[in-house]
Amino acid sequence: MHQTRRQFAGRLAAAAAMLAAPSWMTKLLAAPPSPATAAARAAARLPPNRVTRIRIFYPPNYNPNGPQAFPQSNMVVLVDTEEGITGVGQGGSPDTVRNVARSVLGKNAFDTEFIWQHAFMDGFYSPGKERLHAIGAIDLALWDIKGKALNVPLYQLFGGKVREHIELYATLGVPPGMIPQEELARMSLAERARAVMEAGYRVYRVDSAIRPTPPGGFPARQGGPGPGGRGAGAGGGGRMGGSRGTFNSRARIPEIIDAVAEIREGVGREGDWMIDLHQSFDFHEAVELCRLMEPYRPYCVEDPLREEQFRTQIPKLRLLTSVPLAPGEEWGTRADFSPLVEQRDIDYARASLPNVGGITEMLKIMAVCDTHKVGIIPHFTGPIATAGHMHTMMAFPGQVLMEFNQHDRPVPYMPEFLDFRNGKVWPNDRPGLGVSVDEAQLTFIEEMTEPAPGPTYLRPDGSPTHW
Repeated sequence: MHQTRRQFAGRLAAAAAMLAAPSWMTKLLAAPPSPATAAARAAARLPPNRVTRIRIFYPPNYNPNGPQAFPQSNMVVLVDTEEGITGVGQGGSPDTVRNVARSVLGKNAFDTEFIWQHAFMDGFYSPGKERLHAIGAIDLALWDIKGKALNVPLYQLFGGKVREHIELYATLGVPPGMIPQEELARMSLAERARAVMEAGYRVYRVDSAIRPTPPGGFPARQGGPGPGGRGAGAGGGGRMGGSRGTFNSRARIPEIIDAVAEIREGVGREGDWMIDLHQSFDFHEAVELCRLMEPYRPYCVEDPLREEQFRTQIPKLRLLTSVPLAPGEEWGTRADFSPLVEQRDIDYARASLPNVGGITEMLKIMAVCDTHKVGIIPHFTGPIATAGHMHTMMAFPGQVLMEFNQHDRPVPYMPEFLDFRNGKVWPNDRPGLGVSVDEAQLTFIEEMTEPAPGPTYLRPDGSPTHW
């Protein structure tokens, strides 16, 4: 016993001596850096780079009478900085971007969280969906600036790649430009679905106006309504003047089931299909329709109920059907998604850029979804914002599917866009968002240069808090 104690004491003394002796790490830290090391460290820092100007443009295909109030606005937003780096963003409308710009100008472009909090809180009210869209447009540009300054693609800043590519689907089922219109008109639903699978897309998508192939041999419109469906009465010919036509939700249910049976045949046993119910059905109808679709195994059902009733009715629907549910294309921040995600009442969140408020907020939604193993299916958006989808979804470890309608067609005003092949979007190594715009093809609207400090307070440590 005494020998053991002496041995223990000796070992303890030796250990103490080792701890007291300067280690290689201590010596390294104590030694002054060499001039070359000091210069390298200084060059690696990001010095303040203040926002000096925000410019907005209409792209060639912009419709000022529609997209300003529609969440797929493709208005181009350029954010300029004092160091000469310009960030590219997309979304919002002239009035909403103008409103948000006052909270951004003059601040350090690299402080994306600080700027986002100010933009969110500087108004009297929390941002509605329109102003949130503008915050998201500017936030995209700020992250683009950060990636360009660091000379890395943005997905590297979000944790790096967790997948090889992004799986896709097209809004109308068959991507525009993939099949000539004359040939498409002769194809049945099953043939269309099979062609999309063969082109490498993950899912064939339809909406609630889809009809089974008529005896004549082809649907009335690609992935959309037939006679008397949602698209009937185009041009205001409906009885209620200016409406899109008559939609008989009860009559649609058996027609949808007939159509999805054809689609399942077309995609095959291992293929996938999905449907957007567009909030067109009341609760009891959505229950009936979802349960009837179960044997055909949809990849997901989008927006099965009214958006304002999601929080109360989707948990009930979740208990009554096994089909995967994917709501949220009209929602914004994580506060909207969190209750349903945390209770696992949905299977996919339709969080989209810039709708949620930009990349700053998308990263937080990604964290909430990953915590509860809920996937993300971003809704389609403008091409610059779609590049943001690629970067964020490349770093999200859960299930991902992206709505993408560009196929292999170039974007006229964007010399650099996403890399698409074999029905999928692939990452690239270009810095920031990895896109560029040709200003000569854009229509200049206005620029903002003057900041206007908002009422947001700062805590004693300098962090923002609501006024």
